[in-house]
Amino acid sequence: MPYWIWFLRIIDSKHFDKSIFVEYFPFMKPVTLKELKQELSVRPAKELLEICLRLSKFKKENKELLTYLLFESDDEKAYIEGVKKEIDEQFELINKKSPYIIKKQVRKILTTTKRQVKYSQKKETEVELLLHFCKKLKGFSPPIRYNPRLTNMYTAQLELIQKKITALHEDLQFDYGNELEDLLL
Repeated sequence: MPYWIWFLRIIDSKHFDKSIFVEYFPFMKPVTLKELKQELSVRPAKELLEICLRLSKFKKENKELLTYLLFESDDEKAYIEGVKKEIDEQFELINKKSPYIIKKQVRKILTTTKRQVKYSQKKETEVELLLHFCKKLKGFSPPIRYNPRLTNMYTAQLELIQKKITALHEDLQFDYGNELEDLLL
């Protein structure tokens, strides 16, 4: 049995004093958002720049968020069009040899789309991008009606879109509601 399983068993046992473990192996606990905000307000601009650049080196998502905030947040329509093009390209690249691979790649496209929506944090953007995803999925060949998992994914996204539409302005609700009706199976 690997050593780390024994280590976990020792830690979970009733006779193990966890306070000693924490003393010898201190873990970094993240501070609250309020404390971060206070600390960042005290730091000079040059140091904030270094912190942002350092954050961008750790994760791809951090770099993508910074790119959105600095370059793309000013023109939301261009951002939406760029994401739609990316969705179109990803759908064209799907390997159609097996239903498993199709499902896996469609799920990856949906994850990417939701990540892009998360950067924007605008409900209109979310509805528009998810509607575009569902249009592409509905027009996909081979048809999704032969794959129950893709059909379930499709209907779940339609339900999510329907919930998001109710939170929008009345004019937008009408426009997006008509697009949603066209997508119903």
